[in-house]
Amino acid sequence: MRLPSSVSPLHYDLLIHPNLTTLDFTGSVKITVEVKEDTGFVVLHSKHLQISKAVIQQGGGGTSPLQVLEYPAYEQVALLSATPLVTNRLYVISIEYAANLSESFHGFYKSTYRTQEGEVRVLASTQFEPTAARLAFPCFDEPAFKANFSIKIRREAKHIALSNMPLVKSEALGGGLLEDHFDMSVKMSTYLVAFIVSDFVSVSKMSDNGVKISVYAVPEKIDQAHFALEAAAKLLDFYEDYFKIPYPLPKQDLAAIPDFQSGAMENWGLTTYRESALLFNPKTSSASEKLGITMIIAHELAHQWFGNLVTMEWWNDLWLNEGFAKFMEYVSVNITNPELQVEDYFLGQCFNAMEVDALSSSHPISTPVQNPAQIQEMFDDVSYEKGACILNMLRDFLTADAFKIGIIRYLRRYSYENTRNEHLWESLTNICQSDDLDEGRLQGDGFCAGNQQLSATAKWYMHDELDVKTMMNTWTLQQGFPLISVSVRGREVRLSQERYLKGSDPSQSSQYLWHVPLTYITSNSNTVHRFLLKTKNDVLFLPEEVEWIKFNVGMNGYYIVHYEGEGWDALINLLQKNHTALSSNDRASLLNNAFQLVSIGKLPLDKALDLTLYLKHETEIMPVTQGLSELIPLYKLMEKRDMSDVENKMKGYIVQLFRELIDRQTWSDEGSVSQRMLRSYLLMFACVRGYQPCVDKAERLFQEWKESNGNLSLPSDVVLAVYSVGAQTPEGWDFLFEQYRRSLFSAVKSQIKSALTISRMPHKLQWIMEQSLQGDTMKTQDLPYVVVYVSKNPAGHKHAWEFLKTNWHTLVKKFDLGSHSIAHMVTGVTNQYSTREMLEEVRGFFEALEESGSQLRCVQQAVESIEENIRWMDKNLDKVKGWLQRNHL
Repeated sequence: MRLPSSVSPLHYDLLIHPNLTTLDFTGSVKITVEVKEDTGFVVLHSKHLQISKAVIQQGGGGTSPLQVLEYPAYEQVALLSATPLVTNRLYVISIEYAANLSESFHGFYKSTYRTQEGEVRVLASTQFEPTAARLAFPCFDEPAFKANFSIKIRREAKHIALSNMPLVKSEALGGGLLEDHFDMSVKMSTYLVAFIVSDFVSVSKMSDNGVKISVYAVPEKIDQAHFALEAAAKLLDFYEDYFKIPYPLPKQDLAAIPDFQSGAMENWGLTTYRESALLFNPKTSSASEKLGITMIIAHELAHQWFGNLVTMEWWNDLWLNEGFAKFMEYVSVNITNPELQVEDYFLGQCFNAMEVDALSSSHPISTPVQNPAQIQEMFDDVSYEKGACILNMLRDFLTADAFKIGIIRYLRRYSYENTRNEHLWESLTNICQSDDLDEGRLQGDGFCAGNQQLSATAKWYMHDELDVKTMMNTWTLQQGFPLISVSVRGREVRLSQERYLKGSDPSQSSQYLWHVPLTYITSNSNTVHRFLLKTKNDVLFLPEEVEWIKFNVGMNGYYIVHYEGEGWDALINLLQKNHTALSSNDRASLLNNAFQLVSIGKLPLDKALDLTLYLKHETEIMPVTQGLSELIPLYKLMEKRDMSDVENKMKGYIVQLFRELIDRQTWSDEGSVSQRMLRSYLLMFACVRGYQPCVDKAERLFQEWKESNGNLSLPSDVVLAVYSVGAQTPEGWDFLFEQYRRSLFSAVKSQIKSALTISRMPHKLQWIMEQSLQGDTMKTQDLPYVVVYVSKNPAGHKHAWEFLKTNWHTLVKKFDLGSHSIAHMVTGVTNQYSTREMLEEVRGFFEALEESGSQLRCVQQAVESIEENIRWMDKNLDKVKGWLQRNHL
């Protein structure tokens, strides 16, 4: 139920007084509103707040009381006025209220941490996106109701308070209390308001453009804040230069919160993070953690423009925030930190998105949502990863320069406003025509100076004007993605498109049509050729006959390709003979596409497995990890069915494929980021699979580390493999848990936590899930990951499913019904089942929940995934056995 538009907020004057001993808070808010049409009442949001007083004042006149009617089902209150409120007049609504600090991870919530001495300390922090500001103060809690906020916070002298804006003054109130006054904010949505009361300390520096950047953390961890401080300064400067719009606030704080549900949150001027997403220790953090922290900071700082300055009008277009921030992570870090080689990993995002987008339970990027659970469900791989992938495809299509001009125009046109899908497409159309807001500065980039030389292969430039909106609507307003079939006869290439859909009902996909910006290279030309496919079928002509053709160059497009006739044989042959003729991303995309085509019966499994044989020559991270992520699920399906014979042959084949590469890995931290991440991945795989040389080395290192009482410094890229082998004995497991308890370093905790879940001891796996739910030693924020890791373990999958069922209502209360955390557990725990018995059990459990879960999209995804696994096993199990036999495995 949306708020009426008859009244609009202009300014909030908010005072919050938390008590960190009694774990509650009082508040008062004065909201200046403008009346748009005559009305006798004001409706706004309020949830779990005890309102004690509500009055209204017009101009300099006296106050009159308001009657408060609550409607908890809609999380709203109606304030009834004795006299009508008149159009175009300003009124001030004053409300006093009290509430408890939230026990979940949203609203104004309690967080705790334990000092080295064992003392438990309490702090209070906020997480309002998407619909939880109403848990902290009565407000117009929809993104389009932007206003200015003046915030005051009362606290004890031993604490500090932080908010979006800098502190202006502190007043002593007596009784040991202080009241902090923060500067008035810029115009923004309620979900971006933030405040923290804690004993955090900070490190600071000025950015090149004069913004004060500070990182806040608990006192014992502040020495781990320097990496984030440097990264944030560099990235904020990059965005100001790239967007050509100054960051509008005087400061940007980054705060590491001990209890935090997601990875991070982009509150304007006070971004918040879980500790593992912000704190970095050069001695214990691995290459992937360095990359991860940099990317998360890049994401939140991109939001300061995409999301905060320009905000979607309603949550149906959440992707305008999240797809852009996800995409800009890669654009920014590629330039600020070239040594991290982020472009290597982008296509992984698209493969992830396609996993969920291939099911009929997927949704269009832009899709209607109403209630809070539906809104939360929008924070998924489709809004983030698919959003980023179609933006990347559009940039490749328009050229980087043209794309940049269009998005700068979009940000300038709609600063401090709200937008819909079409506003972005309009800004990206006719980019060289002047716009009053461009101030001529964009012309300086030289792109629009008329010297563009367009090659004849750029078929889509032949038209006078590109219709970006019509093209992109095909990608945002319909779900799924296209499968392009390619048939080569001489010089003629026949093309056709259909929706790629797993499942048994092909009628669902017949009416789908996309405008697909195809790219291709051939055996005769590694120049990227382009062709815009707007119809179901089309033909293109090559200048001469070719041995092979590869579409979707670099996997820049969000589509997969099937090569009919001899097409796949030619590419398999090419990879066997000379795999470096194609880029590593092209090789990874062939592996992905081949197995996707097996799932829908377009390609025989033998062909896909033949393709993997070339991997014994592969050394690059993306094709290696893609190969593993196509092959590992095959034996994972078998593990859940107790088919040890064929399962072990499959494992043997995979180890044999990569044996040479595994043997070449040094147990060190040397090399580029990609080489280090590959080493970590391979050694972990080899040790868990029981490859003896790896296990022996890891056991030796674990013994040395244990004898040093955990003081020996192991190379950070190999510790996961070492810990995982160590966790297989009861003594090793207990020693690791003790190290976990004592460590101050998120990286170490996270590596040990993963290793503990790989143990083959069921009672330990059960215990670690229960510990995480309790949240004392192991934080409840990590529970979703722990449960999913345990479910991937052959010794733990039954326990993880039982745990999820037994604790469902507790989990929903803690994490929220539509949240990504709940979805991650539901799909993660169930997606490797492939029997009809488990399908019925999963379906039966969720159907019985009714409104507390049965309607969730993740439940539909879970059921569809199991159905797909059953179909796959029915069709392909014998083929796997036959292929392994023929290849003498």
